[in-house]
Parts: sequence; structure tokens; C-alpha cells
Amino acid sequence: MALFMAAALAASASVTMERESLTRLFTQAGRTVKFWKALLSPNTSILVPSVRDLVVTVFMAVIATGFAVVVSVPLSFLAARNLMRGPIGRPLYTAIRVTMSIVRSIEPVIWAILFLVWVTARRAPFAGVLALWVHSIADLTKLYAERLESIDPGLVEAITATGANRLQVLRYAVVPQIINPYISFTIYRWDINIRMATVVGVVGGGGIGQRLYFYLKNLAWQEAGTVMILIVVLVWALDYLSARLRAKLA
Repeated sequence: MALFMAAALAASASVTMERESLTRLFTQAGRTVKFWKALLSPNTSILVPSVRDLVVTVFMAVIATGFAVVVSVPLSFLAARNLMRGPIGRPLYTAIRVTMSIVRSIEPVIWAILFLVWVTARRAPFAGVLALWVHSIADLTKLYAERLESIDPGLVEAITATGANRLQVLRYAVVPQIINPYISFTIYRWDINIRMATVVGVVGGGGIGQRLYFYLKNLAWQEAGTVMILIVVLVWALDYLSARLRAKLA
């Protein structure tokens, strides 16, 4: 009973505090107008360094995605249930799937913090790239492996019946079925990494996110607004490009 009363009092206090916060939100109209006016009034003097950081962010995503593909493609064959059978294959499949699930469950921001502490003593894009790379490996391995598991076994059997060896079966029966989906998944992951690179930068992983955090921390609303506008334009443009490319591959 005492525990219930304590919980009720805590909930009541929380609601009261939230009500006060909402009241302040709607009664400080003058301050709100000033804030949004500053945020939506770009400071063009910081465009050059901001665009430079934006380019760094894009390349962080490109590097992380590219190196993730190199690792994920071979791993995906080991993580496909239909390809990994027997006393050795099945435990290996299980180990890779479990490992990838654990890695995927840890957000890139957490990986960035870990790499900042572990790999580099100062803030650097390198830690951000490593964070995106590790998470991308786990994500792409899962996506690639699931596509491998859904290939048409009839085509594999037909090529095998001609007397083809394993390499020829892979080349003529498996690769044609997975190449377009693999490219599509890679573009999709690169699109995600662009957004994640911005978030990772906020915790010190370099790029445009780090610049945005600096301006927000120093209440430089005009500069923060400029960076936000650049990020929105970049994400919109890449969303459009990514959607078009994936539509062509479908």
C-alpha cells in the first residue's frame, strides 16, 4: 500500500511538472517567436565550413557502407540457413546469426561512444566511421542472408544437374538471383548511414552532427538553423536519389 501511494504521489508530481512545462510553452509566445525567427534566419557566413562538414558526413557513410559490404557479402553465405547444413554448418550459422543480432541491437550512437573511448582519445570522424561500419555489417549480413534464403532452389538444381561444380552453381544460379537485391540493400543502408552519421557526430563522431551540437550547446540558434537546413536538404536529396535507384533495381 505504501509503495502504491509513493508511486501515485510521484505520478502526480510528474503530471504537475508537465502541466507547468506546457503552460510555459504556450505563455512565452514572445520568446518562442524569437527562437524560431533566429532558427529560420540562416547565417550564410558559416556555409563553407558547414558544407565541408556535410561532405565529411557523406564520405563517412560511403566508407562505412563500402567496407561493410566487403565483410557482409561473405558472412551472408555463412548466415543463410539453406546453405549452412551439417554438424559444422549449422552451429556456424547459429553463431553468426546470434552475433549479428547482438551487434544490431546496439545503436550506432552507443558504438560511437565506445569507439571514442576505446580507439581514439579525441573526437574524430574515425570513431564515427567505425560505429557505422560495425552496425552496417550486422544489418547488411542479415538482409543479404535473408535474400539468400529465399532464392529459387529449382534454378540451383537445374544448374547442378548439368554437372556444374559449386563455383559454377554459385555464378550462374545464385548470383543472378541476389545481385540486384544486394545492391538495393546496400543503397538503403547507405541512406540510413547518412542520417546516422549526423546523429553519431553529436556524440563526437565528427561531421556535420558535431558542428550542430556545438552551435546548440552555445545557443547559436542562427548557426544551428543553418546547419539543420543543410541537413534537411541533403537528406531529402539522397532520399529521392535512393528511391529512384532502388526502383530501377526492383
